[in-house]
Amino acid sequence: MNEGALDKTVDVAVVGAGMAGIKAALELEARGFSGCLLEARDRVGGRLKPGHVAGHKIDKGGQWVGPQQKLLLAEAAAYGVEKYNQHTAGRSVMHFNGVSKISTGEMPRLPLVSLLELQRVVSRLDALAFTLPPDTPWTARNAETLDSQTFESWIRANVWTHAAREFLRVATRSVFCCEPKHVSLLFVLDYVRGGEGLDVLLGVSGGAQEAKFRGGAHQITEKMALRLAAPIVYDAPVRSILQHDDGVAVTTDRGVVRAARVVVATPPALASRIDYANALPARRDHLMQRMPMGTVIKVHIAYETPFWRDQGLSGMAVSDTLACNVLFDQSPEDLSCGILVGFFDADAAAEFSSQGDNARRSAVIEAATAFFGAQAGAPIDYVDNDWLAEEWSRGCYVAHMAPGVLTTFGSALREACGRIHWAGTETATQWQGYMEGALQSAIRVAEEIAAHHDVRMAGE
Repeated sequence: MNEGALDKTVDVAVVGAGMAGIKAALELEARGFSGCLLEARDRVGGRLKPGHVAGHKIDKGGQWVGPQQKLLLAEAAAYGVEKYNQHTAGRSVMHFNGVSKISTGEMPRLPLVSLLELQRVVSRLDALAFTLPPDTPWTARNAETLDSQTFESWIRANVWTHAAREFLRVATRSVFCCEPKHVSLLFVLDYVRGGEGLDVLLGVSGGAQEAKFRGGAHQITEKMALRLAAPIVYDAPVRSILQHDDGVAVTTDRGVVRAARVVVATPPALASRIDYANALPARRDHLMQRMPMGTVIKVHIAYETPFWRDQGLSGMAVSDTLACNVLFDQSPEDLSCGILVGFFDADAAAEFSSQGDNARRSAVIEAATAFFGAQAGAPIDYVDNDWLAEEWSRGCYVAHMAPGVLTTFGSALREACGRIHWAGTETATQWQGYMEGALQSAIRVAEEIAAHHDVRMAGE
């Protein structure tokens, strides 16, 4: 739906046509409720986004899936979207302290003492994470202590070797798109628990980056949207939500939707920009103010061939100092060209967001050359997506919390506020920040709404 003023009455209005919003709408329709999906952009997908480099379709947003992510794998299979494994054959490159070293596997090539310490620290973090209650981490016996410190302060107090410290900092940037000094230890641990362990979160084979989707992950939401009976109203940012005794009035740039209930399936930072004409509970209001998005710029750089494979390299590379600090092989399966995908994240993304795509292209070439040699200096194409500059994302991949936020305001994360319900990957209890978490949140919120007896709107 794109033309005319909006004036509609439905059972449930859904704000945000990302994976969580579309799945919530589908789940509600399956339960017999009428709906309307309101999207600020001119497309579906949210943090999933299509693009092209060197004539090949790519994902400018989320793309990977791990074997643990059963909901996402089932959803993709239901729409005929096939997965295939991330290329891992060959050696990886670790660029630490300005020096590149080759690793025979996915584990970094670190000094033996540092590697042993890293293994010990990862085991300790996992053990702490798995003690947390999955739905209410703020109620853990030691929650206040864990939430009173940043992950950086914990690293400084508990990790002794330089290489192990730097690896954990790189891991934090890669997973949360923020610096460890900006995120609570309790939040990190709950995220690790939800992702089934740090090795799984960081891993390729058997981990969260094991596979990709043929044709791109973005097509899953596109195919899901085609199954909706409810209209999707594009270019319709929600400006206010007014609750009254019998329902809600959702005002957009396109007009008004009246409903018995509303699902807000956007990141908390965007949800906080909506005017809730009847003030939200203080805990919910302050929670949204304290959940900034991560800072990340996703890049793709293309070459005539995947020349790194000829060198026996997998295309996987990581650095503790280069601005573009992570690269993976993204070459098409027919090897008609070579493509690398990578990221500026955390502070580097914030810095390069304002410098323009030419500066970013130069920094990516610098990184690729440091990893793979002089051949990386002659790309045939380059494209990036600055998620900080996306008006209706304000960052990626996920929102995070500083010390004190989870224990003080975390109980408001999923708690409905009258007729307003909350979905989105940030509200998941497993795989927060991932497509899997988005789907879980949608199923949960549909069940939550279905439990009420006042969802039907007369005169629809």
